[in-house]
Amino acid sequence: MKTIDLHNSHIHFSLPSSIECEGSVLIVSDSVVSPLYLQNLTSIIKAPSIFSYILPSGEESKNAQELFSLLEYALTCKLDRKSVMIALGGGVVSDIVGLASGLYMRGIEFYSIPTTLLAQVDASVGGKTGINSPQGKNLIGLFYQPSKVFISPSFLSTLPQREFHAGLAEVIKMAICFDPSLFSSLFSPQWLEKNLEEVIYTSVSLKARIVEQDERENSLRASLNYGHTFGHIIEQEGEYKTYLHGEAVSMGMVMANALAHSLNGFSSSQEVIDLLSIYSLPTHYAINNEERFFQALFLDKKTQNHKIKFILPKTIGSYEFAYPEHEEIMAILREFK
Repeated sequence: MKTIDLHNSHIHFSLPSSIECEGSVLIVSDSVVSPLYLQNLTSIIKAPSIFSYILPSGEESKNAQELFSLLEYALTCKLDRKSVMIALGGGVVSDIVGLASGLYMRGIEFYSIPTTLLAQVDASVGGKTGINSPQGKNLIGLFYQPSKVFISPSFLSTLPQREFHAGLAEVIKMAICFDPSLFSSLFSPQWLEKNLEEVIYTSVSLKARIVEQDERENSLRASLNYGHTFGHIIEQEGEYKTYLHGEAVSMGMVMANALAHSLNGFSSSQEVIDLLSIYSLPTHYAINNEERFFQALFLDKKTQNHKIKFILPKTIGSYEFAYPEHEEIMAILREFK
């Protein structure tokens, strides 16, 4: 069994035959995943008490009301500091459970069992937790590592194709910044299908290597947000209903590439668009109000001293941090009007 140790997390690339817990367990899932996998998961858990809590499916569930409803339920279950929360689902479930477990009694253990490709390669690994607010995405949260992560490609057999492709956006993001060989290989869907487990392992390994050096995103870890600075605004403008996270990141990467071309001469923009298109990922976002979009960028968590920090590719396999001037950003936004 392949494993990766990341700070306090033990990442396992299979689901064990049993999960033993000293204290009570609260499994948190959503309305789509729970009918598929909750019963099976419950059957392999050995614990004094097992409870379950079901969130509405979708990014719009990442809000304060759902967070506090979960915390109130944990209190009614009388969870104590030996108890464990288990996130069974995609990135939304992982983010909320991570935050709730970090807040409950000032921190109890949580395990993550990601059931989407996006959660397996990104959201469940690295300890970022959070909820959205009307002002922006993931602005309320904390860094809180899961004790264990169990990644199994078997969950992906029930994943809708649109969600699978959205997860690939995060894989493509990693390939553009760090792995030109992976980038080239992804042009073949047949290769991807045969090597999916290895692609997941490679993506997690790349992320773990970066997080190991910069857990709290003081510098290096910000590179994992390539495409996200624009993408988060796209999600927000669609009220987290129009586009999946990976779809917004896909369009965000295209916008970032246009900015990179103007600033550093990045020459592979069309190649990236071609790869995203193979997996039916959107590559153009129509901006209605450039000034409103620009102002929303200042709520990005990487912004420093009233300068918006962008992660931009230089070549396939390398990137840089950039702080463009107002007019340089506005010129790109006008291209996407």
